[in-house]
Amino acid sequence: MAYNFSNFKDKVKEINNWLSGEFAGIRTGRATPAILDKIMVESYGSKMAISHVATVSTEDARSLRISPWDKSQIKEIEKAIASANLGVSASSDDAGVRVNFPELTSESRTALLKIAKQKLEDARISLRRERDEVWEDIQEKEKGGELSEDEKFRYKDELQRVVDEANKSLDEVYKRKEIEISGQ
Repeated sequence: MAYNFSNFKDKVKEINNWLSGEFAGIRTGRATPAILDKIMVESYGSKMAISHVATVSTEDARSLRISPWDKSQIKEIEKAIASANLGVSASSDDAGVRVNFPELTSESRTALLKIAKQKLEDARISLRRERDEVWEDIQEKEKGGELSEDEKFRYKDELQRVVDEANKSLDEVYKRKEIEISGQ
């Protein structure tokens, strides 16, 4: 009987996507609309994502333009960005909100790298947790007679190969973010 690693591989993809999403939210001095994805705006009595009440576009390397569909939302959007504490400045005019990204200092780059490393470690912890669950399942199947001892160790090797590939992928995602933060 062949062990099915597809659920584990799906979890690995989810972890990788989560890490990429977390890194997208880390400000690097360059204007990126992804930093606003998690900001919720009070709109007509409910909380909504900025992308649901406005168009977000990049004006230049250091600023974004948010054009709300309903101009009465401008102040709420500005307030939501200010309260999100992203380290950006927001100013409103009659057309919408401009979000300016200040130049990163060496201290802020160091702090952002520390945050990125913590996110990477969180992803690795999740990966280890998933690996441990699969390994326990393989051991239970061997104890139950569904797998031979040789198959158990062959699946352990295959599991480790998938984990090594996943760790390499997570490291590549981190390296790209590290270069982006460092401004190299």
